[in-house]
Amino acid sequence: MFTIKSQSEIEKMKKAGEILYETLQLIKKNTVPGVTTKELDRIAEEYIKKNHATASFKGYDAGIPGMVPFPGSICTSVNEEVVHGIPSLKPLKDGDIISIDVGVYLNGYHADAARTFAVGNITAEAQRLIDETRQSFFEGLKQMVIGNHIRDISEAIQNHVESKGFSVVRDFVGHGIGRELHEMPDIPNYVTKRRGPRLENGMTIAVEPMINAGSYSVKVLENRWTVVTTDKSLSAHYENTVAITNNGPIILTRF
Repeated sequence: MFTIKSQSEIEKMKKAGEILYETLQLIKKNTVPGVTTKELDRIAEEYIKKNHATASFKGYDAGIPGMVPFPGSICTSVNEEVVHGIPSLKPLKDGDIISIDVGVYLNGYHADAARTFAVGNITAEAQRLIDETRQSFFEGLKQMVIGNHIRDISEAIQNHVESKGFSVVRDFVGHGIGRELHEMPDIPNYVTKRRGPRLENGMTIAVEPMINAGSYSVKVLENRWTVVTTDKSLSAHYENTVAITNNGPIILTRF
């Protein structure tokens, strides 16, 4: 159901994760009112290429009939857009929030991470959504120990989010990662009937809470990629690639 990585493989993923982290920091610096998401995409792609790596998402084929490969190097999801936002020439405005999802492929291995950034001055409630989405990941991280099951992670995330009055997206989940961008197992951010696999030394997973200010209901736009909240409420996203080890979880995309 999933692949176990050696220490050398985890180190390769960590190298990809370092580039990814630096890319996110560069994007954060340039996320200001007036910038277009297309420009942020260009900045990210140039930095990734400069470091002899490849953007995992550029040309990604979801394998769905009639769906074109993803056209951007990063996903740029603004306000009510949840995930898979396509970079465009539309400028960001003061008060927007934007979720940036980045994948980096280096030496045969992927790393994947996402952050939600404020554009200029945002409302206190928008900031709270960003903060609690981030915190929900770290609540899940406490459960990423050998012997636990996937559902332990899911439960910790959902409990935290709902205790803060927000909702957890059900239609999209986290995943295993390594040689492939998306590997088994699935990592839901909400409790399911199945406990899921037992966590083992050498597992590598991408855990990514996608949290809405309103209902958890979402829909996909006509471009077949961009996911939005059905009630137009704000959405935030926080993700890291994590290695499960005998010494506890190691975040490979946060330094």
